[in-house]
Amino acid sequence: MLAAAAAAFAGGAALGAGGDEQPGPAAPRAVAPAPDATPTPTPTPEPIDELSLREQVGKLVVLRFEGTEVPTYVRRVLRRGWAAGAILFKVNVQSPEQLRRMTRVLRRSARFTPIICTDQEGGDIRNVAWAPPAAGQARQAAGRDARAAARELRRLGINVTLAPVADVPTHPGTALAGRAFSSDPAAAARATKAAVAGWRAGGVAATAKHFPGLGGATTNTDFGSATIGDGAPTDADLAPFEAAIEARVPLIMSAHARYPRLDARRIASQSPAILKDLLRDQLGYRGVVITDSIEAKAVKPTGELEAVAVRSIRAGNDIVLTTGQGSWIRTYRALLAEARRSPSFRKQVRESAARVLALQESLR
Repeated sequence: MLAAAAAAFAGGAALGAGGDEQPGPAAPRAVAPAPDATPTPTPTPEPIDELSLREQVGKLVVLRFEGTEVPTYVRRVLRRGWAAGAILFKVNVQSPEQLRRMTRVLRRSARFTPIICTDQEGGDIRNVAWAPPAAGQARQAAGRDARAAARELRRLGINVTLAPVADVPTHPGTALAGRAFSSDPAAAARATKAAVAGWRAGGVAATAKHFPGLGGATTNTDFGSATIGDGAPTDADLAPFEAAIEARVPLIMSAHARYPRLDARRIASQSPAILKDLLRDQLGYRGVVITDSIEAKAVKPTGELEAVAVRSIRAGNDIVLTTGQGSWIRTYRALLAEARRSPSFRKQVRESAARVLALQESLR
């Protein structure tokens, strides 16, 4: 560019020195803009645009690993930005010292604060066995117990809990009856709102689950398929989720049950009618949506892992939760290939990745 400019300058000087050259027409005089003219603002780049497509796709996956130490490949994946974080199970947790060491390694490996999540509902469903809540949700003082649990998990380096359960059991035989706050929708809504606030006060992000409500399911979707009729989701099903949204819950987990009233063909975690039309548009939720594990038995009949992952993001999830051996890489490759192939999917990847990035920046 400098050479071209010098050449142009030299050419101009030569023309000006020659006596035979006639001057061209005078250059038009610049006219100042009218006083009320407003220059077009330059768009401000958004943080998400600083990430490559590979890194944006990585925001859409949470992985699992075995053992009580962080494997080398997980450290490498987090360093490259090919996953948003990890979920920890009981097999990953041995002692407070070991868990703090593990979460420090996860944090140091990642460019952004990684999502380090676990199931810590209370009672039997808590992967950090020595941490609160000791009681199941039905016997908790929701806000106080959530705050106590959050303080302990935060001290151990965990920053996201996959709790509270916001499902409202419709009868005693429903699969999640023993994990819910109450069969009364108003009481469940109050407890859910208090729990979300308690987790936030203790420094851990909460996840309301399982949208739009598994209260009518007689089968746990971890172990089999479930279809919920009787007009579900009803206002009673949705009440705790609306309370969670009002409390600014940072994550909502999508269910793997089928709700024929809203979508006769797809399970909720793969249904735009449920995740986009109902959750986003009608209920106004703006946070992160994460799937329940895509290795759940209720998901198996819907297709291969790669197709499930792509459909889950297209439906409106922001994060695909992978819990099987080797499922992270299959999921990541499928999402990346679809993003490269489809401009509309690439746009959706960017939107979801931006929400996940905002969540990561809010985590402690």
